[in-house]
Amino acid sequence: MKVQLLSLLSDRNVDVAQVSSQRQLVVSVSALADQVEGRLPLNLCLILDKSGSMHGKPMQTVMQAVEQLLNKLQPGDRISVVAFSGSAEVIVPHQVIQDPSTIKSLLPKKLIASGGTAIAAGLELGITELMQGAKGAVSQAFLLTDGHGESSLRLWKWEIGNDDNKRCLELAQKAAKINLTINTLGFGNNWNSDLLEKIADAGGGSLAYIEHPEQALEQFGRLFGRISSIGLTNAYLQFSLVPHIRLAELKPIAQVFPDTIELPVQELTNGGFKVRLGDLMQGVERIVLVNLYLGKLPEGEQVIGQMQICYDDPASNQDGLLSPMINISANFLRQYQPALNPQVQQSILTLAKYRQTQLAEIKLQQGDRIGAATMLQTAANTALQIGDTHAANVLQTSATRLQSGEQLSSSELKKTRIVSKTTLQN
Repeated sequence: MKVQLLSLLSDRNVDVAQVSSQRQLVVSVSALADQVEGRLPLNLCLILDKSGSMHGKPMQTVMQAVEQLLNKLQPGDRISVVAFSGSAEVIVPHQVIQDPSTIKSLLPKKLIASGGTAIAAGLELGITELMQGAKGAVSQAFLLTDGHGESSLRLWKWEIGNDDNKRCLELAQKAAKINLTINTLGFGNNWNSDLLEKIADAGGGSLAYIEHPEQALEQFGRLFGRISSIGLTNAYLQFSLVPHIRLAELKPIAQVFPDTIELPVQELTNGGFKVRLGDLMQGVERIVLVNLYLGKLPEGEQVIGQMQICYDDPASNQDGLLSPMINISANFLRQYQPALNPQVQQSILTLAKYRQTQLAEIKLQQGDRIGAATMLQTAANTALQIGDTHAANVLQTSATRLQSGEQLSSSELKKTRIVSKTTLQN
């Protein structure tokens, strides 16, 4: 398995007379198979909400989705199942898959809906189970919940009790550091969009929305399809910039495909930078957008930076592999003529759609309904520019409702959030 690493500048021509020029750099990363290969072993943990609100059809359809997923596992795959309500328990300890029917028989006995929603307790147990089988496998969790985590009580300077949201984010960040990926599935309409998005983003995973119980099978299947196509794991984009070239100060790097995620930048001891990409799917581009400022450099073709990918290859049991270093170049001209790249423009607009929707949500929270409607209208127009008609329809519908004085339902807010992040939804 190899890494393909490509880069494009929004405009590789630069006016040599300018003191500072802004450019966007698109980086494309994907795993390429040398030959036809079977999929990697999976190390999967299902972290399932069994609180009282999951009683009845919700829990029944979740069990059906789990059974469908178990049928897709192959010999050598590893599975564990954690359930949480007011507390958490391991209902299927980490094990190599042998007899799925035994696991299926446990589900009706163990997944009995009652109690509260201690998401962090479930997440912590799930990470512990995943850690037992992480070597040589694709290690991912499916965290499904229909509610909000438990909040602490603040009295003046003191915080009493557990803050589920804070603990969940800490656990997701810990998982990423040890090469575990957390996918989140919001069930119904009462789950915390901010929390599940942050967990998925921090854990390098995907956010899914199960509006109706019967969609559980579809969303489990979609996520399983993604993790089944993974070829390389624990990937980091590492790069360095030459003097007079710098990153933008605010949110300089974001992933824009297959999901839009603001990526935290980590500084390296050699003065370079890295961002975590996590698991790489075979033949599916991971597209990252970097915002740069170019200072004055001599006339002619100039190297402005270098980049490479650090990654693990579970198939060969090799960790910390490095792709060849490639140069990032720009052409500094006295007679400047723009050379705009339409592919980069597409990525810029994809990120703009996400950020415009975020601004709309902020305005809505502040009570500025007209401002929110205007930003959603802008986001809908941006989605149309990149050919994302599904997102455009959802965003336009939300904008129209606000403009007519109506409020957005919980379902509409969640759909708006989902389509702002991804172009893979149907």
